[in-house]
Amino acid sequence: MLRFSLSPEPFGIAPLRDALDDGRAGAFAAFEGRVRNHNEGRAVDGLHYEAYAALAEAEGERVLAEAFERFDILDARCVHRTGDLAIGELAVWVGVTAAHRDAAFAACRYIIDEVKARVPIWKRERYAEGGEDWQHP
Repeated sequence: MLRFSLSPEPFGIAPLRDALDDGRAGAFAAFEGRVRNHNEGRAVDGLHYEAYAALAEAEGERVLAEAFERFDILDARCVHRTGDLAIGELAVWVGVTAAHRDAAFAACRYIIDEVKARVPIWKRERYAEGGEDWQHP
């Protein structure tokens, strides 16, 4: 079962959350990363994400596998958008279930931090005053 995926289209959170439903879970933690309208003092109009899909999916799966090894969790998922995104759109979602909240919170934080650091997904910001810049992952 794949736990990490890329999505070229907007996606709903409810089906992702429902897939994690488990009677053993006493905790659910989620992270939603959205496109903001500023970065480092510059007004941002939107973003474009590009990924090396095969490598991104493989590395994303490794990150999730590591979360299962490090934390006492029941299940986890991560979805990251690709393509053009507008201000306010959901760019990345992480969900984790566990018997206890500490594990759910810790695993959720670990997954998003490692995905941002290691998975080959690149972000190009579009600025209100014109121009675009690639941002370091």
